[in-house]
Amino acid sequence: MIASDTHRTINAVWRIESPRLIAGLARIVRDVGLAEELAQDALVAALEQWPTSGIPDNPGAWLMGTAKHRAIDSLRRNKRIERKHEEIGHQIEAERELTVPDIEAAIDDDVGDDLLRLVFTSCHPVLSTEARVALTLRLLGGLTTEEIARAFLVPEPTVAQRIVRAKRTLAEAKVPFEVPRGPELAERVSSVLAVIYLIFNEGYSATAGDDWMRPGLCEDAMRLGRILAGLMPDQPEVHGLMSLMEIQASRLGARVGPSGEPIRLLDQNRARWNHMLIRRGLAALARAEELGGALGAYALQAAIAAVHARAKTADETDWARMAGLYAQLAQVTPSPVVELNRAVAVSMAFGPAEGLAIVDALMQEASLERYHLLPSVRGDFLEKLGRLDEARAEFERAASLTRNARERDLLLERAAATTRSK
Repeated sequence: MIASDTHRTINAVWRIESPRLIAGLARIVRDVGLAEELAQDALVAALEQWPTSGIPDNPGAWLMGTAKHRAIDSLRRNKRIERKHEEIGHQIEAERELTVPDIEAAIDDDVGDDLLRLVFTSCHPVLSTEARVALTLRLLGGLTTEEIARAFLVPEPTVAQRIVRAKRTLAEAKVPFEVPRGPELAERVSSVLAVIYLIFNEGYSATAGDDWMRPGLCEDAMRLGRILAGLMPDQPEVHGLMSLMEIQASRLGARVGPSGEPIRLLDQNRARWNHMLIRRGLAALARAEELGGALGAYALQAAIAAVHARAKTADETDWARMAGLYAQLAQVTPSPVVELNRAVAVSMAFGPAEGLAIVDALMQEASLERYHLLPSVRGDFLEKLGRLDEARAEFERAASLTRNARERDLLLERAAATTRSK
């Protein structure tokens, strides 16, 4: 294997293994900032050694073992080696006999999951909401600050500062690495839900890179969501989030073509949707509704996804109902992005001119200035109205804003198609 191939493999392994690596280290050193540093040290060691020695049979275990040795060195420097060395030694010996648990086993262990502990630690009330989400995306999602900034529609330096300050705050406050219990658990669930869904979204539609999706992130988010649903079976929004993720994940196999090119929702082969996930998603939505009360933001989004899931063909989609659900969602969580999505549903239900009026009202929204989906949606409406030159300009602008190579290709193809249609 040539060096460039090895480096690509290392990057892929890192993207998959880093959340578990950081979570496992945080359990040992009780400091998420130090855990990330130790994980990064292991990554540097892999970059130095693997091009020569080859990729290990179990790269995740290699990284963890390397990081744990560095953890011991760090504890020695802090003059705590006598107490911790024996503890880590017992952990390493015990973990040699463990196999990776499957998802169902993880669900049964409602407080024993390192990743879940890491989510709750990253979402501790000592941090601001923005810092909780950014830090967890960084530590669990393995995302760069640039990718997180795009998810938040804020400048990259702002995200970087949030992450540095968050890790420092957690260390100074000596936040325990644990899953909270009792009333504190209920108080912190809403921020955890937001984190889990943002991780899922990054997997569902990657903000950058060469891949349209990162299914591994979706799986991590769904795994955490299922564990949380086991912890809080009577919370409707937990089931609402699970419903939303299950239904959206059901489309993963139909969202890309043979060469990895994106396929838009209305063009997807619905026979390729995962109907087991749809059934599970609809059941979770029913559970959220049975628990009573007004539907929250996640349950409403799940209800929107269910409109797609229940339609056997794109033409059978109940767009009027979807537009109404988006209007409800806008009341619960007012947002320019929600309004942009409502515009799409309104366009499909009542015509592109109606949707364009909503989008045009968003054109001066500062938070959407660099959001590529705004010109993309506007271009779609203009194309349907026959305003092809304007549509081409919008698709080209959207292509210039996206950081995802697959999405850029799709948008440029749509721009070119407007010229061929003239």
